[in-house]
Amino acid sequence: MDQNLLNLVKASFSLWLIIACSVIAVAVAVERTFALWGFGEKARSLADAVGRALYRADLDDGRAQCERSGSMAAEVFLAALVALSAKGGTLAGRPTAEPNPERLAAAVERERQRVNLRLRRGLWILGTVGATAPFIGLFGTVVGIMNAFHDMAHTGQGGFAVVSAGISEALITTAAGIAVAVLAVVLFNVLNTHAQQLTLQLRLLTEEYLELVKELLPSLRAGAPARPAGGEG
Repeated sequence: MDQNLLNLVKASFSLWLIIACSVIAVAVAVERTFALWGFGEKARSLADAVGRALYRADLDDGRAQCERSGSMAAEVFLAALVALSAKGGTLAGRPTAEPNPERLAAAVERERQRVNLRLRRGLWILGTVGATAPFIGLFGTVVGIMNAFHDMAHTGQGGFAVVSAGISEALITTAAGIAVAVLAVVLFNVLNTHAQQLTLQLRLLTEEYLELVKELLPSLRAGAPARPAGGEG
């Protein structure tokens, strides 16, 4: 039986496609799991570190915190720091203005949207595998049944012994396609839900960060440390 199954795998193009889909789905799921692992904690820790740097009006330290963090959220916080570092003057013969809350918010929002895309990167592959794997299995089913009838026509005989190979290919391919589709859909739902939660966490962190930047904007423009609210030192 094992040898027959091995021969079936070697001979069935549909099974090869299904196996390839399963490998791709697992690879994407593993990559996304490592990419999303600890994102929320790292983003929160970075937000706290950058916030302390802003209270000290130390933009260089804030930028250094972002560059060292290795978090995908670093670009979000860094966008405001870069805008805060800009000074009024001229650039390429054109006047430039000092940063204002609207420009800061727009810069941060652009980076947040980019991070959102990175959080969901590759998830479409899982959705595609989940949607197409059953049809690949169905294609294998049709091919298997066609082979069964071909064997009957070729031998001029009927019976289970003649059609068993084709029927086995049909059933195994169908089962494999359904199994891979279920696996891909489950992985997609789990990772997509997790990515949505991280997207919401990043949105809340971004809003808190922008509120802090707007509150400290006068002192940041003056380059003077601000006294943290609540008596923090």
